[in-house]
Amino acid sequence: MASPQIKAHYPAYDHFDQQIHSFSQTNGSTVEALHRFEKEDCRKTRLATTQEQAEESEQEHNEDQNRQQNETRRIQRRRRRRKSESLLSSLCQFIADHQTGLAANLLALLVMTHLCFPRARHYTRKFWRLAYYNPTTEKYALGWDDSFLVAFWLVVFTGLRAVVMDCVLIPLAHLLGLKHEKDTIRFAEQAWVVIYDTTFWSLGMYIMYNSEHWLDLRHLWTNWPDREMGGLFKWYYLVQFAFWVQQIVVVHIEKRRKDHWQMFTHHIITCILMFTSYGYHQSKVGNTILCLMDAVDILFALAKLLKYLNYQIACNIAFGVFMLVWFGARHVLYLLVCWSIYVDIPKEITYGCYHGSNARLEGPMDVPNDFDHLIQPFKDPQGLICWNNGIKWAFLTTLLALQVILLIWFGMIVQVALKVLGGGEAEDSRSDDEASEEEESEEATQSSGYHLQSQRKISANPHLLELQPLEEEVGVESINLIARNRSPNRIYRKVGSTTSGVHLPSDSKELLGRIGCDKGA
Repeated sequence: MASPQIKAHYPAYDHFDQQIHSFSQTNGSTVEALHRFEKEDCRKTRLATTQEQAEESEQEHNEDQNRQQNETRRIQRRRRRRKSESLLSSLCQFIADHQTGLAANLLALLVMTHLCFPRARHYTRKFWRLAYYNPTTEKYALGWDDSFLVAFWLVVFTGLRAVVMDCVLIPLAHLLGLKHEKDTIRFAEQAWVVIYDTTFWSLGMYIMYNSEHWLDLRHLWTNWPDREMGGLFKWYYLVQFAFWVQQIVVVHIEKRRKDHWQMFTHHIITCILMFTSYGYHQSKVGNTILCLMDAVDILFALAKLLKYLNYQIACNIAFGVFMLVWFGARHVLYLLVCWSIYVDIPKEITYGCYHGSNARLEGPMDVPNDFDHLIQPFKDPQGLICWNNGIKWAFLTTLLALQVILLIWFGMIVQVALKVLGGGEAEDSRSDDEASEEEESEEATQSSGYHLQSQRKISANPHLLELQPLEEEVGVESINLIARNRSPNRIYRKVGSTTSGVHLPSDSKELLGRIGCDKGA
């Protein structure tokens, strides 16, 4: 039996007396049996603890490995999406790399063809002349030959934008003190927007000011279908359409923003509205909406230019004016135009179908019970053109879809405004590049994977922890370079390691990187 001292030291030992007694009969005295039993129990406890730790370590290892595998698969899927680019994306990238050359060669080929082949001039002159001129009314009708002028200005805008940005706007950015490549490119892009929108907004306002629908929305729908339009108005509308088609390419050329798909959708809807409004002789309402949009774009681009130039107070003021104009133009006046479509069109347009030119216009006639009459205005500019509630609602729904995108952007604007009111600075909340975020995510994943591997190595081999070099962050004032300066001709021997385990950087740039003074660190 165990002694009282042992029982007092081990209160839970009473129920083991019988086992100890039987064990002591074969292995010696009770005390010796107790020691043997304690050693056996400790061995089993250590074995169980080691097994539990191994299981926990294995579980953590598996969880880390699963997380890393999931992140790796996510990155691989993203890379596969990048590689599986569509034909349009590949074409846009090719155009982005050769904008000036492509535009110059295409224009040179057109000019040489016009000069060298007289028989081809009947076709080549369509690229820069307005088609379907009526000398009697001194106006222009509409037709498929107008697509030549759109294609010509699409090429012109592509080359002109690249030349102006590379030869004028980027050097201007450097002259104004911008040094980073990203800032100079953004400056040039926004400066081009200011130049274009100011020019065509002024021209659009001139056309609208001298029209019947100036400050009278009901006149947007009178005299429909008017199958002819003035030369300046026609040129303005076709060139604007060419610009917005080119913007579909530009949105892929520029670095992607957070609202890339909203911007792309906006450009697609804008082009659809311009194309259908031109074919259905609703260019007057198109002119009105373009003026409302361009006025806002000018102020937005101007505010961003001030931001890039670090004129923060002027930027905040311009942003405030831009916000007010945005709300007034795109959410008040724009919706008034939509309301006019809903209310005024039934009063001003006689529903039905019409046929022929302005001089020989026939109608109204009953609307056919098929879908072919919807595309007739695009097949034959003097053929059948119809208007009814279905067509009205198609236009109105598309305009309201564009309003939804504008509301999403206005929500971003409100967030920036609240930041400014809270003492912050006005910044474009759309400016973060998706590609940059993805690259940073991949770098972070690779870095985290490296650290996980390092931790697993140290866990598997604890003695490696003792061999890790010690690094300490010190201030600049703690560095004494006097000894180095005293003997400039002295040759220093680089030491790979020391017995103390402290690694001293032999390169001055590496040392500055350790303490945070090197800009490249």
